[in-house]
Amino acid sequence: MTTLLKPLRRIAAYAVCADSSGRVLLVRASEHSGTPGAWSLPGGAVDHGEDPNHTVVRETAAETGLSVAVSGLADVLADMRALPDRGITIHTDRLIYRVAVRGGTLADRVGERPTDLARWYTLDEARELPLRSFTARALGLPASSADVVPDEAPEFPSFYAVPGPDGLHRAQRFAAYAVCTDPAGRVLLTRVSDGYPGAGCWHLPGGGTDYGEQPGAALIRELVEETGQTGRLVELLGVASHRDAASLGPEGYPIDWHGVRAFYRVVVDQPNPLTVADVGGSTCEARWFGREELGALPTDRLTEVTAEAVQAAQLT
Repeated sequence: MTTLLKPLRRIAAYAVCADSSGRVLLVRASEHSGTPGAWSLPGGAVDHGEDPNHTVVRETAAETGLSVAVSGLADVLADMRALPDRGITIHTDRLIYRVAVRGGTLADRVGERPTDLARWYTLDEARELPLRSFTARALGLPASSADVVPDEAPEFPSFYAVPGPDGLHRAQRFAAYAVCTDPAGRVLLTRVSDGYPGAGCWHLPGGGTDYGEQPGAALIRELVEETGQTGRLVELLGVASHRDAASLGPEGYPIDWHGVRAFYRVVVDQPNPLTVADVGGSTCEARWFGREELGALPTDRLTEVTAEAVQAAQLT
């Protein structure tokens, strides 16, 4: 019964890398891994405070011997897999980047963990391999059965902090946010409640994803909860990574906070009256802003991810 396994969460970044012949770079999971013999994109866990762009470069070099440069964000997705022999089930938020090789020599890591081989494969060849599910999806190939999927999503807190090596509590959280517009071109923002980091600032609607939840579904859910609006997901715009070494929130003690946030373009075709359903939570107000009004807001009145996302969406 996978429902009895201990739940864990992590954030990871991976590389989709093709050579001049159209072959893709894949790595094989070693016998020390949770899925020995399965093939996947090179990549791995995002360290606390690390920009995922740096993660994918670091992990690709470690697993393949190649130095790569990130050229863009391809996709963001989430999945669960059960590892009964280890007594755990893992939810992973995966950031998939397009990269290009800039140097190095392809090298194996026999006897190492968690991967031992690195190879170039055509898509037809990759189709015949035991691929991790997220890798098959990223390459547009049929779903693989290399992962064991839990029976159901376990209960898991939406926020948790653990003591870090320096004694200060630390938290790493993945969230999804909406750059949301209506037919008139107005932009929907929410205001952060007192007692929360960024109190009083204007923020994008959205928030932390639940265990087992896809980021797109999470932000549509959060949009309804925070503003009363039903939105239509249009496109992935980017990912922001921010660290606050001593964030203060309702917990009442400093937290070394690392937030990784995917932001999407969302359209509300028929605006409803604005309502905040989660009374007493992190959102105290929702409001539509005209483009000129949004552009006139001082930078210090916007949260970091909001300023970055609005710029990426070319709204100001």
